[in-house]
Amino acid sequence: MADTPFRRALDAKAALVTGAASGIGRAIALRFAKEGAATLFADVDESAGAAAAAEAARQGGRVRFVRTDVSRAADCTHAVEETLSAFGALDILVNCAGVIRRATVTELSEADWDLVMDVNAKSVFLMCRAAMPHLAAARGAIVNIASGWGLAAGPRAAAYCASKAAVVLLTKAMAIDHGPQGVRVNCICPGDTDTPMLRSEARQIGQPDAEFLAEAARRPLRRIGKPEEIADAAVFLAGDAAKFITGTALVVDGGGLA
Repeated sequence: MADTPFRRALDAKAALVTGAASGIGRAIALRFAKEGAATLFADVDESAGAAAAAEAARQGGRVRFVRTDVSRAADCTHAVEETLSAFGALDILVNCAGVIRRATVTELSEADWDLVMDVNAKSVFLMCRAAMPHLAAARGAIVNIASGWGLAAGPRAAAYCASKAAVVLLTKAMAIDHGPQGVRVNCICPGDTDTPMLRSEARQIGQPDAEFLAEAARRPLRRIGKPEEIADAAVFLAGDAAKFITGTALVVDGGGLA
C-alpha cells in the first residue's frame, strides 16, 4: 500500500497576516508559511517585515512582504490586492497589528487614544471590509488577535483594554453576519507573551524589566507565553480542524484569567 502523502495544516491556502514584522504576528506568519500557506507579511515596519518574510522564504515558504499602515483604508485594500495578485486567492486573514499605551484616561492624550484605537480596532474593520468578498468566495477564515485584557481589564491600560474588547465583540458580530457566507471569524485572547511590545510596557510604567516580567508570570503555569504558542492556536483556528468553530474568543494565557 502506498504511503499517504504528508499534508501540512494549511497546504494550498493563501493567508494575509498583519503585524508580521515582530512578536506574535511574526510568529504566526512564519508558522503559516511553514504549514504550507502562501503568506503575505504586512507591517508598517518595512525593514523588519521584509526580514521576517526573507526568513520564511529561506525555509521554503512562498511569501511576499507589503508595507502596510493598517490604520489607512487604502493600505488595507492594497495588501488584499497584493495577496490576490501574488497567490491568486485569499483564504485566511489574521489581524495581529497592535500597539499599547499604558495610561489611565486622565493620563492618556487624545493622540495616543486615537493611535491605539486606530491600530488595534479600526484596522480590524478596515482589513475585514477589504478582504470579506474574497474570503466569502473561498469560504475562508479570519483570526483576530485580541487580548485577555479584552475580556477582563487591567491597570493603566484604558485605551488598550477598550480596543481589545472591541475586537472581541467585532469578532462575534462578524461571525453572525458572515457565517451564512461560510466565513468563520474567531479571535485569540493571549495573556502576557514574550514580545517587544510586552517589554515596552515596563518602560512605559517605569518598572524594571525583571520585576515586570516576574509579575506577568504570576499565573497557574508560572510563566509568560511564547509567540510560537499563540501561533499554534492561530493555525488551529485557521485550519480545517476548527471548521465548526466560529464566533469564539480562545483564551491562551497559561491560566491567567482563571
